Amino acid sequence: MPEDDDDQLLQQWYDEKSRMMESLLGPEHGMVMHAMIPYAVGGGLDLFYYPGGIAGTAIATKELSELPGEGSENDVFACYELAMFTRRTLSMDDALDPSTPFGKVHENINLVLNVLAPYSAEAVLNPGNTCSFPEEMEQVGGKCFVLDRYGDSIGEELEAKGDGIASFGLMVVIEILPAEMDYALEEGGIALLEKLKQAGHYPYSDLDREPVV
Repeated sequence: MPEDDDDQLLQQWYDEKSRMMESLLGPEHGMVMHAMIPYAVGGGLDLFYYPGGIAGTAIATKELSELPGEGSENDVFACYELAMFTRRTLSMDDALDPSTPFGKVHENINLVLNVLAPYSAEAVLNPGNTCSFPEEMEQVGGKCFVLDRYGDSIGEELEAKGDGIASFGLMVVIEILPAEMDYALEEGGIALLEKLKQAGHYPYSDLDREPVV
């Protein structure tokens, strides 16, 4: 395939994926946090912001699946991107200043997504799965998470394939407290997700709250 055709296909998928993500997260903010070194060659992720959906801010990736059906996949999506949520109001002026409330949350989400993104290309991360970072890992050691598919539907244009797997979706990464991780390991991640929803903490990763278990 000629290079121009490749570029056109990449752009068409990017535009389509962006539209589908907005259908779940609300309008995308006009500013993007670009990594100095592209993710595709071993650098960091570009981060995309969605302040117009549910209260707070969603921060998402767009580089896990550069073509339809390629990249990170699991038992429900042929390909997906990751998203994390905070109750903090988006403040791009503070995003790179961890001494501010939004900057502190932004730094954490950036670190977490940049660890989980390459891991998702190798491991199957399904709704209800949990994961934790080893204590010895710099900056993120000891952190715990539960994952879920975000949104009940991504629109009629995303019909399931014959095997029942949707062509594209979003996986939300939710940071959880140690007691909640223990509960998930005993009772299952799906049970924990239900408790987070009942307590009004889903899908946020803010930990300035009491455990739900």
